[in-house]
Amino acid sequence: MVSSLKALWIALVCAIGTINALPQEKRTTPRHAQVLILGGGITGVIAARTFKQAGINNILVIEGREELGGRMRSTEFGGLTVELGANWIQGTQTGNGPINPILTLARKHHLKTQFNNFDDLTTYDDTGLVDFIDAANQADTDFNNFNIVAGPRVANAQVDMTASAGYRLSGAKILDKQAAAAQYLNFDFEYAQTPQESSWLAASWNNNFTFVAEQGGFSEANLMCIDQRGYKTIVQGEAEDFLTSDEILLNAVVQNITYSSTGVSVTLTNGTVITGDYALCTFSVGVLQHDDVTFIPPLPAFKQEAISSIAMATYTKIFLQFPTKFWFDTEMGLYADPERGRYPIWQSLDHPKFLPGSRILFVTVTSDFSQRVEAFTDEQVQAEVMDVVHNMFPNIEVPEPNAFLFPRWHSDPLYRGSYSNWPPSFFSGHHENLKLNVDRLYFAGEATSVKFFGFLHGAYFEGLNMANIIISCIEGNSTCNTALTNGGEVTNSVPFDLNN
Repeated sequence: MVSSLKALWIALVCAIGTINALPQEKRTTPRHAQVLILGGGITGVIAARTFKQAGINNILVIEGREELGGRMRSTEFGGLTVELGANWIQGTQTGNGPINPILTLARKHHLKTQFNNFDDLTTYDDTGLVDFIDAANQADTDFNNFNIVAGPRVANAQVDMTASAGYRLSGAKILDKQAAAAQYLNFDFEYAQTPQESSWLAASWNNNFTFVAEQGGFSEANLMCIDQRGYKTIVQGEAEDFLTSDEILLNAVVQNITYSSTGVSVTLTNGTVITGDYALCTFSVGVLQHDDVTFIPPLPAFKQEAISSIAMATYTKIFLQFPTKFWFDTEMGLYADPERGRYPIWQSLDHPKFLPGSRILFVTVTSDFSQRVEAFTDEQVQAEVMDVVHNMFPNIEVPEPNAFLFPRWHSDPLYRGSYSNWPPSFFSGHHENLKLNVDRLYFAGEATSVKFFGFLHGAYFEGLNMANIIISCIEGNSTCNTALTNGGEVTNSVPFDLNN
């Protein structure tokens, strides 16, 4: 009797093992699509829309998170929705001039936004409330001059320099902590890196093509998203118009990508294999730089050099909710610390224009300081931030916050930073190679945009443009890849003279 029960038990165990094996085998059986889109941010969704509009319906969007949106990430904080990542429509429209396509999407999906006036400012330093609005106004003038002086240099193809050098050549003098904080508001707050880390010429045209209508840009306006559905709703709402659930794969983290002249194969971290005739990779350059995804064969040397040449900057918003509002009534606060970049840009969400009654205040840090705070615990960062709050309001009994939150963009393997920035003397050849395809594998994202790197509308245009290039290849059009140069070694136009 015992042996019979044992035999029955063994048979049952074997049967269960067979049942469990079948779904796993089914999951690892390759699924095929004509085009794989790797990443479900704005680039990927706009590319998918472009393919569908061209009649290419066999597509699959593969996204590592549980929802579409990419770096447009929102979360619940203190009973309200706040934006961890992209937060503004930067540049809207002037008259009947060019319209920012993100504004078009926002209007279509009824996104709630509010004009954000960065000049509505209260200033502080480590001694408390100090009026240095004159320094802030001078920083505005310095940045305008910075762009004016850069213009002819861009047109004449003159050599690039650091943005710091551009400031000096345009007459700016940063002599104290207040001037440094004011410069930070104009520069680092936008590019998420210091002037010393940034290209003068690229920073100038990047600003002009977005904010200066006379230079072909949209407008000076910044519209802040305060929609309680989250900024990501414009991506998700757009996707709902043309994508079915079978065309989206969520919680799917890519482990490796195998590419050739005949197709692409993608392996996920759970072992699932998906193949495609073509693939569009929209991963951030930070992900590519950190080797979070393995390419088989390894990307060519010219491609690896291009990826390594551009910078992935980090922009971190640190949120606090307090029992009561005790801070400035302006939209913004500017703090000048003896250490440049130490918790400088403050914004009140508890403002009549934004989320009144929210009791939420947030501070922005960037660049190396962002990476620095990511290495600390939340408790350590909160203690540092509160030290600055006490410096700003020395005569107020400041309460402890009810809630505290900040994202770790640099540490997250799905992002490895916030957005790209051109370093000084970044060669155009490297940028051309950055967007160049390798066989049937193509690349796009805000980093591949010459004019609009770092901007959401840059990601939009790159998804649109690269999808059209792939479409021309699918259709056998003679224009296939004509928008892309042949990858190769990037050299100086004038060799270095090493004999002197």
